[in-house]
Amino acid sequence: MDLIKVSATSRTAAVAGAIAGIVREHHRAEVQAIGAGAVNQAVKALVLATGYLKNDGIFVTCVPEFADITIEDKVRTAIKLVIEPSAGSNFSAVRFSAKPIAADISRV
Repeated sequence: MDLIKVSATSRTAAVAGAIAGIVREHHRAEVQAIGAGAVNQAVKALVLATGYLKNDGIFVTCVPEFADITIEDKVRTAIKLVIEPSAGSNFSAVRFSAKPIAADISRV
């Protein structure tokens, strides 16, 4: 499964469609954003995608995580949104686990 990378100039409808499609197909989507503008677009897309999926009876949960990535030999901290169907969704055997974020709180 590919990681959905969002920038400050990403179209929210396109990202939302990608999230919804990947959740339908793979039962899990990961969205990565670096910077305030990118995180804003990612969250707006997530809200829009939940509407798309809700129409199909798929309800999702989102667990935000920090991710360290290297860009041009510099380590940057990204926000990664892990989106998975919740237990009440139409998928027959959905299992998911949420990573505790307590370890990541020290970074804030």
